[in-house]
Amino acid sequence: MQFVFPGFLWALMLLAVPIIIHLFYFRRFKKVYFTNVRFLKEVKEETSSRNKLKNLLILLTRLLALAFLILAFAQPFFPSEDQRLQGKRAVSIYIDNSFSMSALSNDVSLLNKAKQKAQEIIAAYGEDERFQILSNDFSAAQQRLLIKEEALAQIDEVQERPEVYALSQVFNRQRQALNQEPFDSKIFYQISDFQKNVTEQFEMQDSTEQMNFIPLQSVQDINISIDSAWFATKVPMINQSNQLVIKLTNHSDEDREGIRLSVNNDNQTKPLGLKSIKARSSILDTANLTLTTSGWNTAEINIEDYPIVFDDNYKIAFEVKQNIRVLTINEGATNRFLEALFQGIQFIQSENQSASNVAYSEFDNYELIILNDLNRVSSGLSAAIDDYVGNGGNVLIFPGRNIDIANYNSFLGQINANGLQDFQEVNKSVGNLNTDEFIFQDVFESQRRNIKLPSVSGSYKLNNFQSRGEEAILTYRDGSTYLGKYTSGSGHIYICAAPLSTEVNDLVQNAEIFVPMVFKMAISSGNSGAIAYTIGSNRIVEIENEKSNADIVYRVIGEQEFIPSQVTTGSQVLLNMGDNITESGIYDIVLGDDVIRKVAFNYNKLESELDYYNTSDLTTLFGGEVNIFSNQLQSNFTQIIEEKDQGIVLWKWCIILALVFLAIEQLLLRFRNS
Repeated sequence: MQFVFPGFLWALMLLAVPIIIHLFYFRRFKKVYFTNVRFLKEVKEETSSRNKLKNLLILLTRLLALAFLILAFAQPFFPSEDQRLQGKRAVSIYIDNSFSMSALSNDVSLLNKAKQKAQEIIAAYGEDERFQILSNDFSAAQQRLLIKEEALAQIDEVQERPEVYALSQVFNRQRQALNQEPFDSKIFYQISDFQKNVTEQFEMQDSTEQMNFIPLQSVQDINISIDSAWFATKVPMINQSNQLVIKLTNHSDEDREGIRLSVNNDNQTKPLGLKSIKARSSILDTANLTLTTSGWNTAEINIEDYPIVFDDNYKIAFEVKQNIRVLTINEGATNRFLEALFQGIQFIQSENQSASNVAYSEFDNYELIILNDLNRVSSGLSAAIDDYVGNGGNVLIFPGRNIDIANYNSFLGQINANGLQDFQEVNKSVGNLNTDEFIFQDVFESQRRNIKLPSVSGSYKLNNFQSRGEEAILTYRDGSTYLGKYTSGSGHIYICAAPLSTEVNDLVQNAEIFVPMVFKMAISSGNSGAIAYTIGSNRIVEIENEKSNADIVYRVIGEQEFIPSQVTTGSQVLLNMGDNITESGIYDIVLGDDVIRKVAFNYNKLESELDYYNTSDLTTLFGGEVNIFSNQLQSNFTQIIEEKDQGIVLWKWCIILALVFLAIEQLLLRFRNS
């Protein structure tokens, strides 16, 4: 047995006081006169013996009552087997306040239960202890060590947050705070639902540290989330039906029906009906949006799902093009078939430039660049095309009839495309069309046999380097590539094995192939950028540099207003949002008084997956390095913590026994008097 305040044991010397009083008080004699004591002799002897026994019992109860009262002040306890918890102690408590903690357990949110447990933990420690209260805020203020009263006040301030951190990151943050001062023992608590997505193993390296897990779990694990959304075409067009694809996921173990889905655009809500999703599966749904306003547009996708609602809406921001700009670079005269094609589509704006006089600086203004029958690609054009494709542009290449093979292959190698072999004057016909690729996807109602495919009287053979990642869109009947697609950076390169000239290639005369091919290449441009970002994950937003001088800075205005860090790289500016965005919403990127771009930020969907580690899983994962509380959560948690850290605490029993002996003393006094 040990004592928290052994100095109080000196007070046991006070037990001598009632003993002294007892001895001297009962030794006093009182003379009583009787006329005849002959008849009282036997009664006197019997009464004296009985009173002596009662007085000794009263003395004993007084001594025991006083002794146990003194022991209560000394606070005796049987010490814990864990010797790490002795001496000067610091306590760090992590309260998981991510959105998954909004789930209910017996009509109370997990976050409120976590805050209650944190308060009970603090109540188990003394006034001399120092505390850290940590949540997903990860703010500098939470790295300060607090006294007991301050810690309890900070717990009340913890609210739901969108940030999600792995528990190993949390532990590193806790350890940082407690390492600020020299403590004999450091005690860590993590109160969380311990989702598998954020729980990863970590090791306790310091012998003075003790980790404690307090798992909380909801009654029902049911959740539907909007995972993502994207346009089938990367460039939404004005006054056209633009297909928006929406991905919904059921994270529970039971089928869900009647999920109401809607899209709000231009202050108008478009219901998409009731959806059914099988257990642990996803579905894709589409919404056709007719956009009537050019420039930056926004939309919000919503579902109705309870009780976890942070992932029930998804915001997007996108630029609607008034027209698509296509640049054709020609070796000689312009191609009249291309001109006729572009004139027939009112929202395509076509321009022509000569290969000897190209404005490289304007490439980023075009959604598609066509190299028409060039026999040689200059070094300047090659470098400009490489930059353009890397930034998300699309290039369609029709090699000339008499190309410089070495020059062309150097250019194609630079942009990560297969090279060309010598020209072969052999009649070939295209035999296969890849309808799974975006260019011809959903173009034809059915792959009819009477679709007229191109034929050539001569063509180049494309090399077949696996590292270039060619995707064949049109192939000859012998299996070789007629039109191949390659990815470089954020953009795409399309190479036709034959010149566009009608002398060797009849592609331009096959309108049902040529028209949708060029059109979808143009609208598949990646220049429009992402339509949605994730808070905490996507911190960098890349925009075109429109600053006129270095003194002007970009600002971000939305749920919060701030100035992001800004790095200029050529014609682009990288805006680092850091941790400034904490609320989902639409944010304006402003330069001066002008809105340059809109960006949509959504909450991280990492916690949408309601898959938790139970007590057994945590024990397997961490072994004996961690104390895990589960069945004791409904008990007196403060007492459990006290016994864990100090051992079996006895001061309460001492008070109870002191009161019991005082009560016995009163009964003996009453009995003696009667």
